[in-house]
Amino acid sequence: MRIRAERDDLADIFSRANRAIGARTAIPVLQGLLCEVSGSNLWVTGTDHEMTVRASMEVEVMEEGRVVIPGRLLADAVRRMPAGQVTIGTSDGEVEIVGRGPRFSIRPLNTEDFPEIAESTGEGVEVDGEELAAAINQVVVAASTDTARPILTGVLFESSEEGLRLVATDSYRLAVRDLAGVGLEGTGLVPARGLRELPRTIGAAKITARLGEREAVFSSERGTLRLRLIEGSFPKYRSLVPESYPNQVIIKKEDVLEALGRVSLVAEDHIPVRLKLSDGGVDVTVTRQDVGGETEHIAGVYTGEQEEVTVAFNPRYLADGVGAVEGEDVRIQVIDGVRPSVVDGGDGSNFIYLLMPVRI
Repeated sequence: MRIRAERDDLADIFSRANRAIGARTAIPVLQGLLCEVSGSNLWVTGTDHEMTVRASMEVEVMEEGRVVIPGRLLADAVRRMPAGQVTIGTSDGEVEIVGRGPRFSIRPLNTEDFPEIAESTGEGVEVDGEELAAAINQVVVAASTDTARPILTGVLFESSEEGLRLVATDSYRLAVRDLAGVGLEGTGLVPARGLRELPRTIGAAKITARLGEREAVFSSERGTLRLRLIEGSFPKYRSLVPESYPNQVIIKKEDVLEALGRVSLVAEDHIPVRLKLSDGGVDVTVTRQDVGGETEHIAGVYTGEQEEVTVAFNPRYLADGVGAVEGEDVRIQVIDGVRPSVVDGGDGSNFIYLLMPVRI
């Protein structure tokens, strides 16, 4: 195998494929990228069995072939080359990376040990890539990172007559985003970790999505992202969302995020932030016995059955939900200080963020 291409183009395709490589693995070959050259194309594949990224680009081909190269070292070596053309090829059992002066020599991994990646079968549905990426970013904030509870580390893809619904929860908050008119058939629990990488690996204006029995496949002109589905039953979330809320306040999103940023100077995740909703807006208060406290008022429009209602939240969880809302305004709907509250845009949008209060 021997190719030549621009440094920046090679650095881009290697870094994108590298995002599928796990930080630690007991299988050495999974730390490598499979580079295959045929015709006028270079195909690069990275995988950790759970997530696979495969991308291609046109290159100057001097010799066809395939080789597995340590991914991080390959990407870093190409990135540090001088701007311009870079040649990558195999010679005498080594991989040579040559730029305008520098030359790297890297020992390849065993190509025969690299897992076979079966070609995807079945038709997918073309969706707006930017809309899909935005929806994913809204819901993954609520997914758990605790691998001891794998079911909660995924995002539920659920088809309906109206379109596609994405749902994630870590048992403390719940994010729901509806994509109207997206006719993706089937239901599956897709790893949130892999979905976070979608915009950075294959993000494009148009993306084709498909849900199979064992994997979700997303493809674009930039490549393919394949994610193995999580097995198990997702929590029955519909009953968690109350039908109505007697109290609500509408405030500026930027004001809330700035206030929570100041709160974080005093509070940690386990220190709740109190919100008192009343006429004129919200009073934000946090107190930490060994440090001090912070209090401020956020102007807004309050309507409710009670003259005022106080509720407390984990400040990071609240900031995640507020930050996920699109638009300039945020609506916080509250029943009381015990039952779930909802954060949304207050404009009938297709996104809600359900948050459990902290008992105080």
